[in-house]
Amino acid sequence: MRTSILNSWQRCRSLGLSADRSDLPFRDDFEPDARIVRAAVPVLDRLQYRFAGSRLNIAVADANGTVLLRRFGEASLARSLPAIQRVPGFVFAEQVAGTNGIGLALAERQLIRVYGAEHFAERAQTSACRAVPVRDPLSGRIEGVLCFGYPRAFDDPRLATVIRKAARAIERRLLRQSSARERALLRAYAETEADAAVGRHHTIGLDELALGQHPQDRAILMEQATELLSRAQRAALHVRLSDGRRVTLLSRPMTSATGVEGVVIEAVLPGPAPRDPLVAPWQFDELPDFPAEPASPGIVLPSGAVTAPGRVASGGRGVTVVAAPGGRRAAAPPSRGLLLVGEPEVGRYALAARHRLELLSEASTRIGTTLDVRRTAQELARTAVPRLADYVTIDLPEAVLRGEESAHPHGDLRRTVVHGIRDDCPFHPVGKQVDYGPATPQLRCLTGGEPVLEPDLEAAAGWLAHDPEHTAELLTHVHSLIAVPLVARGVVLGVAAFYRGQDPAPFGDDDRSLAQELAARAALSIDNARRYTRERTMVLALQRSLLPQGLPDQDAVEVAHRYLPAESDVGGDWYDVIPLSGTRVGLMVGDVVGHGMLSAATMGRLRTAARSFAELDFPPDEVLTHLDNLVGRLDREEDFAAEADILGATCLYAVYDPTTQRCTMARAGHPPPALVRPDGTVSFPELPAGPPLGLGGLPFEAVDVDLPEGSRLVLYTDGLIEDRYHDVDVTLGRLREVLAQPGRTPDETCQVILNSVAPVHPGDDIALLVARTRALPADRIAAWDLEPDPALVGEVRADAMRQLADWGLDEAAFAAELMLSELVTNAIRHGSGPIRVRLLFDRSLICEVSDTSNTAPHLRRAASTDEGGRGLFLVAQLAQSWGTRYLPQGKVIWAECGLGGGLEGGLGGG
Repeated sequence: MRTSILNSWQRCRSLGLSADRSDLPFRDDFEPDARIVRAAVPVLDRLQYRFAGSRLNIAVADANGTVLLRRFGEASLARSLPAIQRVPGFVFAEQVAGTNGIGLALAERQLIRVYGAEHFAERAQTSACRAVPVRDPLSGRIEGVLCFGYPRAFDDPRLATVIRKAARAIERRLLRQSSARERALLRAYAETEADAAVGRHHTIGLDELALGQHPQDRAILMEQATELLSRAQRAALHVRLSDGRRVTLLSRPMTSATGVEGVVIEAVLPGPAPRDPLVAPWQFDELPDFPAEPASPGIVLPSGAVTAPGRVASGGRGVTVVAAPGGRRAAAPPSRGLLLVGEPEVGRYALAARHRLELLSEASTRIGTTLDVRRTAQELARTAVPRLADYVTIDLPEAVLRGEESAHPHGDLRRTVVHGIRDDCPFHPVGKQVDYGPATPQLRCLTGGEPVLEPDLEAAAGWLAHDPEHTAELLTHVHSLIAVPLVARGVVLGVAAFYRGQDPAPFGDDDRSLAQELAARAALSIDNARRYTRERTMVLALQRSLLPQGLPDQDAVEVAHRYLPAESDVGGDWYDVIPLSGTRVGLMVGDVVGHGMLSAATMGRLRTAARSFAELDFPPDEVLTHLDNLVGRLDREEDFAAEADILGATCLYAVYDPTTQRCTMARAGHPPPALVRPDGTVSFPELPAGPPLGLGGLPFEAVDVDLPEGSRLVLYTDGLIEDRYHDVDVTLGRLREVLAQPGRTPDETCQVILNSVAPVHPGDDIALLVARTRALPADRIAAWDLEPDPALVGEVRADAMRQLADWGLDEAAFAAELMLSELVTNAIRHGSGPIRVRLLFDRSLICEVSDTSNTAPHLRRAASTDEGGRGLFLVAQLAQSWGTRYLPQGKVIWAECGLGGGLEGGLGGG
């Protein structure tokens, strides 16, 4: 069933109408000489002649559904049809007659077709009809309905074209009636002036006042005059022209001899501008000249006159503008004459039309300023209140708020916006799930895809029946409703409801069109925001999945971190904490140029590569060199070249050693870190800036900084300090003030930085990493220096066993003794220079053997006939991990042994 018919039937059911009811209300007090009757009679006569001999029943009803005229294609129909189908005076409004052509055309306010069983009343189900509203061309109000009724077999699609043309013909005749009323007012004014004054009076036309050199003056005068016309009262308004002269507009009510009530607007001009002749280009009919009447500097109005405020208005159709005979020179100043004449309703309609255009123009700049779904919906509500509606509610599916398309947009609505002239209107609160019944205007507009107007909510049966208790309370605040679906690109986004309560005038068709236009613009912006939200959510999910999911276990530093995505788009910022050999830890922050999916994906690749380079124990400057080469290769790849012009990134990498309390740092185009000493002293170490990653050809330089235990190292990306509203130096000064408070934990430091330093609406991502340094106690470090003499291996082994016994690591002694013996022997046999042995007792036992040789050992599987090659294999089996770390002079071979003993994890596997 078609949506309009289904909605009508639901309304009829909710009203308790009976399908077998045959009687209708009859009114004998209808006006047989109404405006629409006078306009429609000639048109209906022509239709009767065109359809002569057919069984077509032609009717014209007023705006309340009362039939005023009847015509029949076949004369015998007037005798064979029941009275309700042939006698004027019966009411066919939907609320009393059920679904029918006249009633549904008034309810839907558009051309409709009702066929056979679509009629609610059983008596009409053997026929069909088409009906269309007839509007006053000036005011836009529905004056009545033109309806064609006929047997179902006579239905023809071409009747839709015929009935539209006939309705337009009636509307043109209504317009001519209005023009006659305007002419009657003009004649009354001319006669009044001729009888009341003595002498001659020069008539000033609108183009004379504007003088042709300032076209904007014409529009200003016409707009101000139209607003005076709409006020329908005695008033005076001063208007200043662009040349500095002041024109006074006088408004005076007028009644014609035939009883037409209107308003005339006169213009008083103190004098013409020098050297500018006053020339009137055209003349209205045969307007007589008026007697001269000098104007005093102060305009004295009759008793009870008021001065209208200087608002801007626009002219409209049905307003008469008067000018003097073309080409005639103006009389000597001062001058006064007729400027505009018309009916107040016409002026109000013109004024409302201009206000609607202004509102639409304003909506184009106020709606869609952000890519946030909720804020865009709020902008729609704030634009409409109070210039269109007193209250606006907007309901969106939960899926749309998340950036997705809703699978059930009709049943998954959630109150998103409530906005109005007051806060005490009892609407459902924001966040509440809203369920609408099938006959409510909101669900009808969602299912039909068209706005639904309920000018009188007290008569809206479906709206009242949905929630009687709540709607009864709402009726004390509102009386009229427009429900508009929010649909963009075929996606149903929700529904907006516009309520009127303070303004006594109900919503009309023009208001519905305006609400529909506002909703359409907002829906497009909401859909853009929804799609952006979806893409941003995907990028943010990718970004977060590529960032560290947790902090690694290490005792070198106490770490806290934060990641804050940009409001507009997600970038490629990252941070990382990397445990290194020798109880050291690597701290890294970086920022990929650009935003979006590409930047996030590139960030993931760079972070993975950076971590790999760091875990190879490369020093910070070499890690940046390898990253620089990688970015350069990525930028040269064809896929990247097709999607972005340049791929670049910045990075800061620091390695902290708790055994020496020294930090080695290097940066590639990245902001320097902040260093907070235990006493609260804040500094920004002067690190060589280095070029951003991807430029290539320039070296990076590392700097060593001593960090006492308890120092805080603050690493961040440029989104924290770069903001278009604040200078970078000012922001760094604010950061220095915030950090100069000793005793804060890293987590507290992160939070206070974001609260005090970060932009309120960040335009770029912010990655923040705060590390408070710890020191490995000296009693947990043991070291021996020895010459490359094989005879010394036993002594070192014995010293190491005694140290392990002192530490209480007897269970790990056997594995540590084997590994240490093998590493020292290899250093003596294959290394060079002095040898240093170091044991570190932290979360695990670490054995380190260093020498001055750059030759690195390699793990290999020895053949059964080989005499050697099994020592390093034995170390790898006993140790949890092992590796090589290069020094400026030589290398370090290290092996990490679990504190529970090394045999369980190594040799036990065979």
